Amino acid sequence: MTKLFFAPLIFAAVAIGGGADAQKPGKIPRIGYLEPSSEGASAYNAFRQGLRELGYIEGQNIAIEYRANDARSRGRDLAAELVQLKVDVIVTRAGAATRAAKPTAGTIPVVFAYSGDPIEAGFVDSLANPDKNMTGVTFLAYELVGKRLELLKEALPNISAVAVLANPGHAGEKREYSETERAARSLRTELRYHRVRATADFDAAFDSITKEKSHALLVFPETVTMAHRKQIAEFALKHRLPSVFGWKEFVEDGGLMSYGPKREELNRRTAVYVDKILKGRKPADLPVELPAKFEFVINLKTAKQIGVTIVPNVLARADKVIK
Repeated sequence: MTKLFFAPLIFAAVAIGGGADAQKPGKIPRIGYLEPSSEGASAYNAFRQGLRELGYIEGQNIAIEYRANDARSRGRDLAAELVQLKVDVIVTRAGAATRAAKPTAGTIPVVFAYSGDPIEAGFVDSLANPDKNMTGVTFLAYELVGKRLELLKEALPNISAVAVLANPGHAGEKREYSETERAARSLRTELRYHRVRATADFDAAFDSITKEKSHALLVFPETVTMAHRKQIAEFALKHRLPSVFGWKEFVEDGGLMSYGPKREELNRRTAVYVDKILKGRKPADLPVELPAKFEFVINLKTAKQIGVTIVPNVLARADKVIK
């Protein structure tokens, strides 16, 4: 994927397969793809793979207009450009891009891949009946939240105080925390909450976590914490803190363990929504999809670096072990 701030990927096309059936003769289906930064290569590639599986071949029967808002300030301008290009559907990755498209898209359908609660964010009225011009997939599964703390405690039973790093502005965060609190009570574990809304908040949060001498770190997954995952992993390594996350990328960058949805699968599924919309379906009639496939990842290299040993029966349940 291109790293340029403003570099549309435009492909000529002819109609092949089912996706073009609803298009007028000679009309090339055109998709606008909007994301908050050019770091989302894996998500974009998963989406394109989903299109290929449905018979859409770039350069043959589909056109994509790609926009990445690396400046994190021109989201609405980029969404407006896609509207001016008269794309048939806009696909957004993450909340920032979806929020930028919401007031701009007008009658153009929007398919989102969102880490938070789309109802609380105002993107849809309900998961089963969006009743708006937007639909898509969410990575948030509340039933997983408490399970992450359970896995951490099961892997390292001596942990009794856990620092929580979360963005209070993230839709769904309050319920995520309440679900974590519920699990903590049953596990007799103390939670210590630390807010991070932007880059400037991390140093203060890290300093506070260090002073309170927590035994472990639990990080809620969303755009802000994801963007700082390497910084978070380095902090946890430096202070020998076992850490647990919701997405595997945190663990691939040095975190200890994660339990959460297979995001590549959900990003690939956004292509299914695009296909249905191009065939004439309305977003309001397409329910928002929740995670159905999950993965448990452990980084043994990190475990060794911070001097902890994962309980064998927990290690045996991991879907992926990084050595």
